[in-house]
Amino acid sequence: MMIRTREGTVAEICVEREDLQEIRVEIGGSRMPALVYTGMTGRVAKGDRVLVNTTAQFLGLGTGGYDFVIANLNNTKADITGAGHIMKLRYTPLQLKCLAAEEQQSKLHSVIESFESLGGRPVVTIPLHSMLGPICALAKRLKPGVKTGYVMTDGAALPAAFSKTITDLKKKGLLDVVVTCGNAFGGDLETVNFYTGIIAAVEAAKCDLVIVGMGPGITGTGTRYGFTGVEQGYIIDGINTLGGLPVAVPRISFSDTRQRHRGISHHSLTVLGRIAKTTSLLPMPELEGPKLEYITGQLREHGIEKKHIIVFNRGEEVLQAMEDYDLKTTTMGRNAEEDRDFFLGAGASVMALRGLLL
Repeated sequence: MMIRTREGTVAEICVEREDLQEIRVEIGGSRMPALVYTGMTGRVAKGDRVLVNTTAQFLGLGTGGYDFVIANLNNTKADITGAGHIMKLRYTPLQLKCLAAEEQQSKLHSVIESFESLGGRPVVTIPLHSMLGPICALAKRLKPGVKTGYVMTDGAALPAAFSKTITDLKKKGLLDVVVTCGNAFGGDLETVNFYTGIIAAVEAAKCDLVIVGMGPGITGTGTRYGFTGVEQGYIIDGINTLGGLPVAVPRISFSDTRQRHRGISHHSLTVLGRIAKTTSLLPMPELEGPKLEYITGQLREHGIEKKHIIVFNRGEEVLQAMEDYDLKTTTMGRNAEEDRDFFLGAGASVMALRGLLL
């Protein structure tokens, strides 16, 4: 078996949102945290009997270590509402339908079909979900009227509801539109792939700044190609195919104790040096002496300086933007004080857009 399930009783409702409940479930005499995606199971109430996927807790996973309610055994009947014929989570017991922007019954079908080119418009692509908040915050600080859109891929968490970052950014007016593409679901708009996700964000939602990347929970194995962040490479190529200017945000840290992530992470080195076949605008933060020497050496060693357009910018303003909007973003458990260079990298990408979008 690839899944571990248990029946339990809802002991407490901790958080109520429109699309998600955070609860505690009593299973075998222990109370465990669990999540309920209300669009899939309906809402649960205290005392309800539920079937729970306990695989992650059993394996002792880190950021992915949540139990999930599969079904409310007190309410086993559910009916479809709304339009749409496109399936996500296809050919699984939990496959669900959505109204994709591309499908013919969608009001946006003709908008997607008539698209020709992005006309050189910059589109930002991020390797980690934790970059989304700082980028949106700094963009809104520099240009309060900018309309921000996030195209969430299926490289990590699939439900948009899982992201506390999305909830927080929307509540604060920092993120205007979410497009979930591929098997990711639950956005303001749904599309079948990231190409049409970008088109929908630009042409249908009329976003000024579009950011493309996975939700929370990147998967890595410590091998050159074995991580879900490889998607950034073909997103770069996809943006070029659509006639846009890919702005590739690198993953940088001098606080991560793992040597393979020191300076420019091996993830970014692989994506920029090996996976992407076309050119991107590659903003880099202006770091102090030894750090700057280290990352420029990496760029040279991996042939990235000859392949991509590298621009150095100061990214410190992102730290003030995060403070202004009270963003508590962390990356791998480290905040902006503990991993300053990571956040400066996100800030540098926004500063590179000044004169282009901002």
